[in-house]
Amino acid sequence: MAPDTHPVLGVFASDRGPGDAERASLMSQAGSFLARKGAKLVCIAEDHFVPVPLVNSARTAGGEVTLIADDLYSDLPALTGVTVERLATPEARAARRAALSTLYVALPGSLASAIGLYRAWVKGGGGAARKPVVFYDHSGAFRVVRGYAADIISSSIPSHDHYVQFADSIEDIWNKIAWLIDQGATAI
Repeated sequence: MAPDTHPVLGVFASDRGPGDAERASLMSQAGSFLARKGAKLVCIAEDHFVPVPLVNSARTAGGEVTLIADDLYSDLPALTGVTVERLATPEARAARRAALSTLYVALPGSLASAIGLYRAWVKGGGGAARKPVVFYDHSGAFRVVRGYAADIISSSIPSHDHYVQFADSIEDIWNKIAWLIDQGATAI
């Protein structure tokens, strides 16, 4: 990947993250690392959930973050300067995140973040849209999905690795992103 390439990452983080020390730490590490690499992050803020650790760490590292928010979102002093786009429906927010994103990064999360990922992937055009997903499989968080990809998807979809990748560390997320871009798996 060229040094001047700056992918836009639709990041899916747990809606329980800020209240959970481990997930908050993962969000902070990911936000900081990805921003230092030059990625721009796009996140959803809805139902009074804002991935504050992710956004703050990315901004502190000099990164650009866009929040796509619902009508319940109120500006937080800690997030001054973050671009906020307000859209009324979950479908509209998912479609907007999909439109802005080059590819998706799934951090260990909750059922709500998994639903959000699926919704964005569908609204973004599915596999034909060339927006692969990099799952951060911290402590086996995506073990089932990884097994499904290895057993089912790999034998039924040619070049399945251009649609889904699994990272074992924060640094490996970037390695997978760079590989997907170099392989032409995503339009950038």
